[in-house]
Amino acid sequence: MEGAPSMTESHRTLYIIACASRVAGRIDKLVIVAQEAGWNVCVIATPKAMNFIDQAALEKLTGYPVRNDYKRPEEPDVLPFADAIIAFPATFNTMNKWALGISDTLALGLLNEYTGRKKPVLAVPCVTTGSGLDSHPAFSRSMTQLREYGVSILYDPEQYPPRNEIPAEIILSTLEQLL
Repeated sequence: MEGAPSMTESHRTLYIIACASRVAGRIDKLVIVAQEAGWNVCVIATPKAMNFIDQAALEKLTGYPVRNDYKRPEEPDVLPFADAIIAFPATFNTMNKWALGISDTLALGLLNEYTGRKKPVLAVPCVTTGSGLDSHPAFSRSMTQLREYGVSILYDPEQYPPRNEIPAEIILSTLEQLL
């Protein structure tokens, strides 16, 4: 597909896990920056995130279907195994469910699986400053717990207001530092 690197050009696969947020519309920028850095990129979205992303454009850009649900057991896996994951944008809901090990969506199932495998996982929570969710005790507790599990979290809402809208280049640079 046009825009997608061939497997000979890229040997590392990155999953971008998208949650339902206004910031999810910026996923294409992160895909492009990652591809320019040599990553083969696949997008997995929560079911609600499908309302915030341009599925067709992302599929054309990556060369892979945007997955948002578990496949049937007899169906082949269409996505390659990931070498790393970026959860962007990670919502309040996803961060809290992930910290508890809840896997009620494909996105959460993958986040939990890769956390358990000790693979590089970077979460970029995008929670509106002053919304009450950003100061809810469960949110800070979940971030602390995920860090204890080995998840890296890029969260600096004072520098990137109002929703921790960190530029794609900084997100990818942070992931590269983890590797």
